[in-house]
Amino acid sequence: MSSADKKQRAALAALNYVRGETLIGVGTGSTVNHLIDALAANPGSVTAAVSSSNASSERLRSAGIEVLDLNDVPALSIYIDGADEATRTRHLIKGGGAALTREKIVAEVAGEFVCIIDDSKLVETLGAFPLPVEVIPMARSYIARRLTGMGGRPVWRRGVTTDNGNHILDVHDLTINDAAGLEAALNQIPGVVTVGLFAQRPADLLLVGTDTDVVEI
Repeated sequence: MSSADKKQRAALAALNYVRGETLIGVGTGSTVNHLIDALAANPGSVTAAVSSSNASSERLRSAGIEVLDLNDVPALSIYIDGADEATRTRHLIKGGGAALTREKIVAEVAGEFVCIIDDSKLVETLGAFPLPVEVIPMARSYIARRLTGMGGRPVWRRGVTTDNGNHILDVHDLTINDAAGLEAALNQIPGVVTVGLFAQRPADLLLVGTDTDVVEI
């Protein structure tokens, strides 16, 4: 089974967790696109969403789903998003699509965070996927030097500007044994907007698409 088919399998499994919900939080990326397409195929299953990126907002509107500003939403029961890497402790690396800051905000607000991935994203230790860090543009070089001093190899993702107007540094060569500790440390560097580690607020549930079924973790 292809990776795309596994992603679709995980996305379809997530529909079981939105039954009865008229408002959900929706993330960003190829796996989430399968979820939005599934919602479009079932009109009325969800009437409104809070989105973590402009790209997802456009896709949701095309599916006939209203997109609300998070400031206008008193509560959000569930948020569904993908990940670039995930462990069995449900710690994640996210940000391959450069939407990490908004993703982290919506995940923090949601009562339940469901992460949908294919089994290639499930790892023992985070760090093979370069860790995205969103930074204020004027601080990019300074932060890169700090990250180098911490043992990483930061690479500016040239040509990419986040929906917030910021830059992304992708940090290579990390083996992340203490994800929550590293997340806290990086967030203290002046100019860092946020880091693509989701460990202080991990996923509540992983839905992992495999060749044969969907594994719940």
